[in-house]
Amino acid sequence: MPAQAFSFALFLFCYYAHAGTWSTYATLFFADKGMTVAQIGVLMSMIQVLRIVGPNVWGYVADHYDRRVLVLRMAGFAALVGFSGFFIGDNFGHFMLAMIVLNLFTSGQAPICEALMLSEMKGDLTYYGRIRMWGSIGFIVSVTLASIALEHYGIITLPWVAAALLVATIAAAFRLRDVPRRTHKTAPPPLLSLLRRREVIAFFLSTALMVSAHTSLYTFYSLYLERSGYSKTVIGAMWSLGVLAEVLLFYFQAPLFKRWGAMRMMYLALGIAVVRFLMIGFGSHMLWLLVAAQLMHAATFALHHSSSVMSLQRWFSGPLQARGQALYMSISYGIGGSLGGLFLAQWWERAGAETVYYVASALVVLSALAAMLSFRWQQRDGY
Repeated sequence: MPAQAFSFALFLFCYYAHAGTWSTYATLFFADKGMTVAQIGVLMSMIQVLRIVGPNVWGYVADHYDRRVLVLRMAGFAALVGFSGFFIGDNFGHFMLAMIVLNLFTSGQAPICEALMLSEMKGDLTYYGRIRMWGSIGFIVSVTLASIALEHYGIITLPWVAAALLVATIAAAFRLRDVPRRTHKTAPPPLLSLLRRREVIAFFLSTALMVSAHTSLYTFYSLYLERSGYSKTVIGAMWSLGVLAEVLLFYFQAPLFKRWGAMRMMYLALGIAVVRFLMIGFGSHMLWLLVAAQLMHAATFALHHSSSVMSLQRWFSGPLQARGQALYMSISYGIGGSLGGLFLAQWWERAGAETVYYVASALVVLSALAAMLSFRWQQRDGY
């Protein structure tokens, strides 16, 4: 177990508690403030849009000055200043500015923390899932408790809850310490030459499409459930159920990957995702079907995420590790997530809520095709 395992787990717990609570209920907060579905889609897409810029900017700064933990702390304070904007003003432009500042600084924190973890693990990912799962546990605990608070005191309390969790994230960052860099006898391959490889391009296309499909959940799932007649308590319970399944998968995943490998696990995750989104679209008024679909989150997020991180190590190991994590976040969650959120917001307006999840299922099919090409080309090129 890595020496800083507890500190990594605590930071991830607090970080995803804040990120999960805000992303889960922000759509309801913006709707309460009079924003339209299209405006909400644009506002929520800022979470993904800033992931195009944030991880690479802060990853470069952290690597250039070799002070990754300091960057984590300073980004936390700057994000808190940006978040204060939600306590004042109530128009679209004001909320847009606050979302930009908040996500510019928080978007780089998760990949920097993961890069620190991977550096300390020195390529051995045996304990990766058991540390990463604490981010999911933080999500469950905060979303569940926040749902109770919002049910009793109203959606107006959301900024106070999210701000408190952001402060806790800053405090957790003060427990972390930088990991000494390992020296390498040979220089890493040029980053641009890696990004030109067809198998790398296909890999990032696959992950971007998968994340695009998941914006149907991250951006619209809470609103989808509310408009289907479910209470905030049920909405919070549904999110918690999905993340609980994710936690269990993270905990028990090591034997699965040792036996079957990243490629088979990714194919399994993609196949389950196709079915999951169809179930959500068909089952808006069938709670049992929605519950079954939420349990599939173990595969569609946790299994896919771990498969992606392990696949990345084939190209972005050693001195390219931090940049590999940043690129994964920027391309998949930044570009894929922002385009997916904007596209699905327009689709919701024109074709209805249920059809958003049918489109998401189709996006996963395209993701699976890109993944198949990537793995086929890797085998041909000797990976």
